[in-house]
Amino acid sequence: MLKFNVQEKFLIAGGTIAGLAAIWHLLMIVGGPEWYAFARAPQYIVESAKAKTFVAPLGAVAIAILMFTCTAYAFSGAGLIRKIPLLKSALTTVALICLVRGLYISPLFYSVKKLGVWHLTASAVWFFVGVCFLIGTINQFVVKK
Repeated sequence: MLKFNVQEKFLIAGGTIAGLAAIWHLLMIVGGPEWYAFARAPQYIVESAKAKTFVAPLGAVAIAILMFTCTAYAFSGAGLIRKIPLLKSALTTVALICLVRGLYISPLFYSVKKLGVWHLTASAVWFFVGVCFLIGTINQFVVKK
């Protein structure tokens, strides 16, 4: 039976959330324009989905690949899969990107009228994922493996 320390559990949680978000992005392709709109995709992406051009699905696939990559690095750092090259650098980068994304609800980016439950929830989730990756990254530098 596999035993994980607290830091590895955080990486597993962050990686799982990233993987689920990747699946969500792929499901938007099937769900169509309404799903893109629900996910607050930019208007040109929603229009692409309505017109059935390649921009919306290509963007969704690209984001899903990035998120699945984050999942792979998280699971590698947790010891679920073999070590991936550049593990420490990747975990650090993902942690910083997610933390910045989590702070994206700042009034500098949105007027108060546009801030809603979706923005607050998405920002809170990505901030949590950033914290998970940060804790897991620290573990990579502290624990000799």
